[in-house]
Amino acid sequence: MCSKSRSCHSLTLQDDLPLGTSPRLCRMDTESSEGLLFKDHDFSSDLLRQLNDLRQNRILTDVSICAGSWEVPCHRNVLASSSPYFRAMFCSNFRESREAKVQLKGVDASTLERIVLYVYTGEVHITVESVLPLMEAASMLQYPKLLEACSSFLQSQLTPSNCLGMTRLSEIFSCETLRKKAREVALTYFPEVAASADLKELCALELRDYLGDDGLCGEEEKVFEALMVWIKHDLQTRKRYMQDLFKQVRLQYVHPAFFHHFIANDALLQSSPPCQTILETAKRQVFSLYSTASSAGLQPLWHVPPRNSYQDFLILLGGRKDNQQTTRDVLLYDGQTSRWQSLAKLPARLYKASAVSLHRSIYMLGGMAVGKSVPSAKVYVFSLKLNQWRPGQPMLAARYSHRSAAHKNFIFSIGGIGEGHEVMGSVERYDSVGNVWERMASMPVGVLHPAVAVKDQRLYLFGGEDIMQNPVRLIQVYHISRNTWFKMETRMIKNVCAPAVVLGERIVIVGGYTRRILAYDPQSNKFVKCADMKDRRMHHGATVMGNKLYVTGGRRLTTDCSIEDSASFDCYDPETDTWTSQGQLPHKLFDHACLTLQCIPHHSTVPWVP
Repeated sequence: MCSKSRSCHSLTLQDDLPLGTSPRLCRMDTESSEGLLFKDHDFSSDLLRQLNDLRQNRILTDVSICAGSWEVPCHRNVLASSSPYFRAMFCSNFRESREAKVQLKGVDASTLERIVLYVYTGEVHITVESVLPLMEAASMLQYPKLLEACSSFLQSQLTPSNCLGMTRLSEIFSCETLRKKAREVALTYFPEVAASADLKELCALELRDYLGDDGLCGEEEKVFEALMVWIKHDLQTRKRYMQDLFKQVRLQYVHPAFFHHFIANDALLQSSPPCQTILETAKRQVFSLYSTASSAGLQPLWHVPPRNSYQDFLILLGGRKDNQQTTRDVLLYDGQTSRWQSLAKLPARLYKASAVSLHRSIYMLGGMAVGKSVPSAKVYVFSLKLNQWRPGQPMLAARYSHRSAAHKNFIFSIGGIGEGHEVMGSVERYDSVGNVWERMASMPVGVLHPAVAVKDQRLYLFGGEDIMQNPVRLIQVYHISRNTWFKMETRMIKNVCAPAVVLGERIVIVGGYTRRILAYDPQSNKFVKCADMKDRRMHHGATVMGNKLYVTGGRRLTTDCSIEDSASFDCYDPETDTWTSQGQLPHKLFDHACLTLQCIPHHSTVPWVP
């Protein structure tokens, strides 16, 4: 064709263009750095569909893949393109590259059909019945995405009863995601996993790995029980691992009654001298008031931290709310979600009872039942795990407006107002192992509403008021193991209806008809002034979570000296010596108990406070 003809042809094409289209872009012989990259997104799937039609009609198929007597016609080039396994088989000098039929050992007929369908369509239906043979075939034939799909399916089927078996399966097929997920389930639901038959089949190293994991969600009592079940399943073979595995039980977080009745006198542990040594160390360090020394060569048990699964919760109990009615409400604050939750109500409306946390339980002591004019000696015990109250061992003396404190496995009930409406100086102690109360030495001066805290084997009472409601400028100190008191006068103390908490190495006295925050150092017997609260507060609550001080509710004195109930919720950070608001309580509240309960959250649903 002549150049003139080519030019005319080009012009004809331009003349046919829609109005507004640039003719320069459509000239066939114009060179340009820009162009159109056309992508047919359906081409691959259409091609596969056509290839599958050819396969199903046995057109151009050149090999049959066999499982026993079952044969599936295929195209060598399609199989070789789909996996390194088939590529090596058909593109190397193996005899299979020339054979018309290739037998696949270890693959059943239905699995083979699913694999071939996956190769030609990119789809496969995975079920509970088919997943394991499909996974094995995907691993052998080198289809990593299919293997991962099977792994994802198995992850969706994980339960406490099968997660240990799934862990073994993940190791066989080198499925790291399945292994991590199965281990996560095993740790999260350890009490249920411990009841499964698979736990007994673990080797010693595997069991040690689980029991020693900081993320294990289970009380130490359950850890001990799981260990003993495993050892007794094959006692003669496994008892040589007992000492090493017993060290994984964090004895300082075991309830002392459980330790005393089920661990300390266990015949199997007693038969092992190294285990006996561990037990004696635990008795001295954790369960005795009189010694903290550890055995030679053994790390102090107190240095072992609680498992990461333990969480601190702030609990508010009783008190007077809104219109000053005594309430039975029990509220839980979850610092991780910043939400309040209602728990089982107190068994009775108790006026100025005292509460303390011990061994993952809350003990509500005494108080005056609303409608009655006499104090109570009753004790109620709350389990957060069960969300349930039960009666406890009653105190020796009925009292209200008293204070309480916990140390190791003991609770101290201090002072208050007795049945004759007198200010009491008496002290009694509850032994949680023996479930008994006993009278202790009385305080030097009977006071009401002191700030109370326990630090380094000593119980401290700061201030308070006498029977005439005058402030008492005293620090009264009780030496716990010696059962003796002494007192110190100080001008620094003038607190009434104020709580005290242990924050680091100091005891912090929080308000009490004042905005002032005082930190007391028992070692130097000196006070340090901290940042003031916003308001002058009394009848409020205070507790420590995560090395920070939280103050709840109370009553505040306004600038014109009137008294208002408060719903404030504030946090003090000792690192920065600053206060921040955490919002508001669900309602105004004062004269309530405020404490921290450390436990493992369980998988239960309780209605949230609106």
